[in-house]
Amino acid sequence: MSTATRPGRPWSRAELETAFQHYQDEVDRIAGSGDWSRFADLFTEDATYREHAYGDFSGREEIRHWIVETMTTFPGSEMPRFPIEWHVVDEERGRIVCEVWNDLVDPGDGERHGASNITILTYAGDGLWSCEEDVYNPATFLRATRRWAKVADRHDRLSDEGRSWLAAFGPTGG
Repeated sequence: MSTATRPGRPWSRAELETAFQHYQDEVDRIAGSGDWSRFADLFTEDATYREHAYGDFSGREEIRHWIVETMTTFPGSEMPRFPIEWHVVDEERGRIVCEVWNDLVDPGDGERHGASNITILTYAGDGLWSCEEDVYNPATFLRATRRWAKVADRHDRLSDEGRSWLAAFGPTGG
């Protein structure tokens, strides 16, 4: 894996902030266009992506395959925005730690729906990241998606794919 820090010469705060802003801007463009294959290009060839529900993905192409499949099917396909609520910069380790809100589209009630996660990004230099870890409770996302799908269904805004998902995961709680 790419090293995240250079002994004796950690990444500067300015470089980390610039790289993180680029990451956020690209995610906004990608989410807006639906071209999720470009997301993998934010990472080094040998990057690792740690996802608490789906597992670990090694290398840019494995990340690309996973992200395209995940974000073009329900419920990922219903998430148009990923605003950053806050972030901190760890210059010594070359990391950004942030809270990401995973917005779901308005299901018809005008309320904000979604859930948040903590993301840890490890910088590799040249504007690329060597690791991303998304830390969250998958059960929280399940409950949030279930609630959203029930509201969307009541407002006749739930896709056929969403209805199938709701039939499989929606009968209990939330």
